[in-house]
Amino acid sequence: MFEFHKDRKRYFDIQVANANGYVIPFIERSFAIQPGMRVLEIGCGEGGVLKAFIDKGCVGVGVEFDESRIRNAEEWLAEDIQQGKIRFVTKDIYKADVNTDLQGAFDIIVLKDVIEHIHDQSRLIAWMKTFLREGGVIFFGFPPWQMPFGGHQQIIWTKWLSKIPYFHLLPRPVYKAILKKFTPNWEEMVEIYDTRISIEKFERIAQQTGYEIADKLHYFINPIYQWKFGLKPRVQNRFISSIPWFRNFVTTCVFYLIRVK
Repeated sequence: MFEFHKDRKRYFDIQVANANGYVIPFIERSFAIQPGMRVLEIGCGEGGVLKAFIDKGCVGVGVEFDESRIRNAEEWLAEDIQQGKIRFVTKDIYKADVNTDLQGAFDIIVLKDVIEHIHDQSRLIAWMKTFLREGGVIFFGFPPWQMPFGGHQQIIWTKWLSKIPYFHLLPRPVYKAILKKFTPNWEEMVEIYDTRISIEKFERIAQQTGYEIADKLHYFINPIYQWKFGLKPRVQNRFISSIPWFRNFVTTCVFYLIRVK
């Protein structure tokens, strides 16, 4: 596992910087973020992305299933919590009630590196309409499944195996057998295999569940790689980005902003 993923405070700080430098500017290309807007992040981790929004005057609510990450958030964002700028809900999003648990609808919903871990993605994306205020938007940022490390190899506990690009594209039985032999967290990796998502699949789900794409941006080099590997972010070539299927293999990150039709 990369040290990047072990140091949770460093990861929190990077998420704040990445949201300020890339996520928020992308959203504001087509949706003006105003003080007082309510922002929900699903799978918020320690709340680094939400921190960037509340620093702009928004009110944040984070939903996270992992209690250890919420404990970190409560430590690192104690002052903001005390001031009522942000609150956290430790719950499975499918079991959260928009009124009782989340205290009302939202102007912006954020899923950053989350949708590729969700089972029944169509159900969640369709259901999120009930979380949105009129005119609200949903942001998605995710790695296409077929990209070099789309299987999240970086979290494989066996170091040499975590560095093999495209390894996750093996047939499921072969992939599972190798994982079971060489890494203790093989079940987590197989689950990611089963919840994978591509650019085409995401766009199809958005259309079928009653949304329109307000904006999109594909990256050849994921913005977060500047902290992770020292690489300069690079937007994907427009021609390559327009080629279905192939684009997934050479696009390390995509941003989408959708709204109800």
